[in-house]
Amino acid sequence: MKAAILTVSDRCARGEAKDRSGRALRRALATRGIEVVGASLVADEKSAIQEQLLRMSDELAADVVLTTGGTGLGPRDVTPEATEAVVERRVPGIAEAIRAGSLAKTVTAMLSRGTAGLRGRTLIVNLPGSPRGAVECLEILWPALGHAVEMIQGGGHPEEARENDAASAPPG
Repeated sequence: MKAAILTVSDRCARGEAKDRSGRALRRALATRGIEVVGASLVADEKSAIQEQLLRMSDELAADVVLTTGGTGLGPRDVTPEATEAVVERRVPGIAEAIRAGSLAKTVTAMLSRGTAGLRGRTLIVNLPGSPRGAVECLEILWPALGHAVEMIQGGGHPEEARENDAASAPPG
């Protein structure tokens, strides 16, 4: 699996803060053996976010792009809108699961507007901007991520594969 990370933060883009969330995600992916094929940092600007999402999905061909930051209620939090502008199909269950799992840890999870969707064969998922929140949300996503990537690449459900094998077996 190949992943890319996009950090969205005005403060980090201006050099006023370090990108701790992107680094935390990179470490979490590395411990799981996931290759990070790209990482970028942009300000909270819809066009800049869209440009990087397009590059990561179309040019880098990442299986999954994880964004961190810009999912809250602030006036410059536009990551969900930028994501929805580039995805071809939404995957609402991912965002719902992340919010539900996060809500068990913090009441402010209900304020997240993060989304998820597909662009071609790339799954794009918005995660929170805090290092802890980003990694906790990746852990919520993790049990389904491998299967999601397999399905996106054209693989079938494991049960369907067994049923199809049985149906195509010669009689006798």
